[in-house]
Amino acid sequence: MVEIGKILDGVNAKIAAACAKAGRNVQDVEIIAVTKTHGPDVVHEAWDAGLHIVGENKVQEAAWKQPLSISGPEWHLIGHLQRNKVCAALEVFSFFHSVDSLALLQKIEQVACETGARPGILLEVNVSGERSKSGANPSDVPALVEAALQCRNISLEGFMTMAPFVPHENIEETRPVFRKLRLLRDEMEERFGARFPRLSMGMTNDYEIAVEEGATWVRLGTVLFGERPKAKPGAALFAGESGDGGISQDRIVS
Repeated sequence: MVEIGKILDGVNAKIAAACAKAGRNVQDVEIIAVTKTHGPDVVHEAWDAGLHIVGENKVQEAAWKQPLSISGPEWHLIGHLQRNKVCAALEVFSFFHSVDSLALLQKIEQVACETGARPGILLEVNVSGERSKSGANPSDVPALVEAALQCRNISLEGFMTMAPFVPHENIEETRPVFRKLRLLRDEMEERFGARFPRLSMGMTNDYEIAVEEGATWVRLGTVLFGERPKAKPGAALFAGESGDGGISQDRIVS
């Protein structure tokens, strides 16, 4: 098995090349290590390799894994979050990438105020319009931004999206999706006179294009850790979880 450090060297080289092509500073791009279905040992390996943000799709899986993992990483929820899981999620995660409705935004704010939590959030936008994907309609984003800026305990840091999965030879088809999110972010900054520095976009299949188009966080799992194991110790605790379930095949690819 190739050590993650060596794999990461290759990934970082591709990110650097994408930044150079776009005239960007490579320091502005950070990798989120997506450890879905992998055990706590992978979190430790990621940390040792220099990856300090862990991304998980499910609240219950992260709640099982986090106490068994090395302390230090930030834990980000990148999967869909239902309102009845918000309280549990705030105990595990410091950042939410997938806030996609006013109701969810208000619930996070309510629980955060009650508990004293101060999470960062991204608004997930379904730029591609695919029915299989979560995310707010782009036309709903201004109202969500306005509501988020009025929250006391929530910090709106930017936006997240997913491009359609396409064969690598057609990877340029993802570019318009990432570009539209960046332009939407720029529009919201001008409209509200605020800074939204984070763009979470790009996964194993398309992260180079995403970086060229402005991604600041790329969510990588398979390229770093290989194919996901079918089962891990503790998997029974979260295998049937429905709170962040309902995750389509599009969502769990990373």
